[in-house]
Amino acid sequence: MSNVPQAFVPEVMQVPLDKLLPSRRLPVLQGTVKFRQIVSSIQSVGIIEPLSVTLADATEAQYLLLDGHVRLQALHQLGAATAPCLLASDDEAYTYNTRINRLSTIQETRMLQEAVAKGVSRERLAQTLNIDFSSLLKKLKLLDGICPEAAAMLKDRQFSPEISRLLRKMKATRQIECIDLMLTANSLTVNYAEALLATTSVELLVEGSKPNMRGVTPEQMDRMEREMQNLQGQYKLIEDSYADDVLNLVVAQGYLSKLLANEAVSRFIAQQRLDIFEQFQSIVTMNSLDA
Repeated sequence: MSNVPQAFVPEVMQVPLDKLLPSRRLPVLQGTVKFRQIVSSIQSVGIIEPLSVTLADATEAQYLLLDGHVRLQALHQLGAATAPCLLASDDEAYTYNTRINRLSTIQETRMLQEAVAKGVSRERLAQTLNIDFSSLLKKLKLLDGICPEAAAMLKDRQFSPEISRLLRKMKATRQIECIDLMLTANSLTVNYAEALLATTSVELLVEGSKPNMRGVTPEQMDRMEREMQNLQGQYKLIEDSYADDVLNLVVAQGYLSKLLANEAVSRFIAQQRLDIFEQFQSIVTMNSLDA
């Protein structure tokens, strides 16, 4: 078996910040939430992933920065003198960060819960992540009152903890139904969850009473519930028939394409029934059911 060359020198080296040459220009990030979280994380636990560099000038000991521009900005802001770096064997600006899947909301919650279980204080977690302590508590309690089936449906999704707050007011069967509706509509939003909660029947609510909505009378609430249930039923019918409709469209489109490709037939239809001919043409050029 042939030896695979190493992409990086395995030893981490400390490089002065003034010897690091950025390979690209970044926008101003100092005021963003993500940048403040990175700065706070470096202050609390240091650099977890070293910067990636390649040698730019051996005589001047200067290095071209391949990956880690935001971390470099954070180190400058913190007044650091050096940065931990991994020396790449070539100047290919490849980073595994472009090939990973971002943490889902539930995965983040479970990691935070595991950190707390191992003895990390909630205060330190909030400081490291640069978030309010109340926000951290919401993340830690994200799955409280959420049935396992509903949690499984959300395991690969990113969503606001406020959605969990609304879902836990519903019983398990309604939680599953609402999540299914939100995922089908590709609208995993707080506003949609609030609308679903408002139109949930009393017997499917944990407390057995309707949430109060300012400016909405009980009669208006009942009408909203009926209209939402009707809309959900229509949405399900469309969803169930969508695959068959697409198949029929593809078959019809192929047949009409061949039909209109015949000049004699195409000319005859255009002369005798121009309205039908125009409809046939629109079907042939259609790209989707939305057209």
